[in-house]
Amino acid sequence: MKGFFEATIAAVLAAHGVSGHYIFQALGKGSSPGTVYQYVRHNTNMNSPVTDLSSKDMRCNVGGATGGSTSTLALNAGDQFTFGLDQAVYHQGPVSLYMSKAPGTAAEYDGSGDWFKIYDWGPKFGGGQAQWTMAGTYSGNIPKCIPDGEYLLRIQSLAIHNPGATPQWYISCGQIKVSGGGSTTPSPTAKIPGAFKATDPGYTANIYNNFNSYTVPGPSVFQC
Repeated sequence: MKGFFEATIAAVLAAHGVSGHYIFQALGKGSSPGTVYQYVRHNTNMNSPVTDLSSKDMRCNVGGATGGSTSTLALNAGDQFTFGLDQAVYHQGPVSLYMSKAPGTAAEYDGSGDWFKIYDWGPKFGGGQAQWTMAGTYSGNIPKCIPDGEYLLRIQSLAIHNPGATPQWYISCGQIKVSGGGSTTPSPTAKIPGAFKATDPGYTANIYNNFNSYTVPGPSVFQC
């Protein structure tokens, strides 16, 4: 499914970044992220990161345990979707997309079930540097083979720009209803918290010293 995913602004591929915070705050069908917090759960920590790997806030950010007044976006399996931020990602590190099927409605789901990953934006190595996709919007496609139903669609930016300090997680969850899908049970899956460990090489990496390979934390990407 790699060909279905791309950063949808003129991708800012940078080997060096600056300090700052950001938040994924909009989700839409197609190539536009749509209205702020219409389909994305409204967090309560402004654009600050989550840093505690054992916290339930790792699922959908602080204040994102339930849907509240968040609407649920109708998508067909295979449809493109786009997340938008308040400002482009500032910090080096991978960006990943996850999904988790709700047992009922997405609005009532706390994300305590199984999560599967559908895409990673990792580094590209060349010319003695690692380049990261640091964009203002990120687009992907719903896997065509997954079962119909309501899901949480989660996006995360893992900021590893400051080796030796605690990495930062910028997280948001959208609510979606998938139709026209298949019958494949996605795998591998993981629980959140629990999918990411402080010993993961992708969590502890020093991106400024002999940095020539990288493994994005979490399960491998599910493909139909």
